[in-house]
Amino acid sequence: MGQGGEPRRAQAYDGELGAAVTRAQDGDEAAFAVAYRIVQPGLLGYLRGIVGDDAEDVASDAWLEIARDLGRFKGDGAGFRGWTATIARHRALDHLRRLRVRPRSAVLDQDVVLDLAGPHSTHDEALESLSTGHALELVRGLPRDQAEAVLLRVVVGLDGPAAARVLGKRPGAVRTAAHRGLKRLARQLGAAGAGEGVTDGGPRTLGEST
Repeated sequence: MGQGGEPRRAQAYDGELGAAVTRAQDGDEAAFAVAYRIVQPGLLGYLRGIVGDDAEDVASDAWLEIARDLGRFKGDGAGFRGWTATIARHRALDHLRRLRVRPRSAVLDQDVVLDLAGPHSTHDEALESLSTGHALELVRGLPRDQAEAVLLRVVVGLDGPAAARVLGKRPGAVRTAAHRGLKRLARQLGAAGAGEGVTDGGPRTLGEST
């Protein structure tokens, strides 16, 4: 699996995002709104992969912390994307601990993910071409470590090392999880293109092992 860069959509916005964050740190509220607009869709999609329908509440808590600690952030647009994902993940895990439930199914936003890949997708194409529908069922079927690695790469737009920092794991472990998840997604996309079912049973929730 190629690890040579972020999904193209994230890259396109990171220059604008970095500039907005710099202005926001100087007190420009409009610039903070720009940063929010760029980051929130992916962040919300990722959170929906962890906490399901409670994603918007968790995102609100995360943004309160992001706004409070904005002055402490140092880095560029890509770094800000990773920093906000880390905060959001911590808030999501706190939320799950309070509820004492396992992570629920992902519901990915159509406006933050791309078109579904064809049946002969490579791993990289699967990485950059997930969408709702078939992909939702596929991501639900992945073990949690693989699902989070894929969601951070595709929905949030992080590169491999940044995703590893968010998850608090070694880059190699996250790279392996993403590789396995994407290999499985590509294989299942191929099966779907051949007329086979993409799942072997009812929908599974994110976090269950297979």
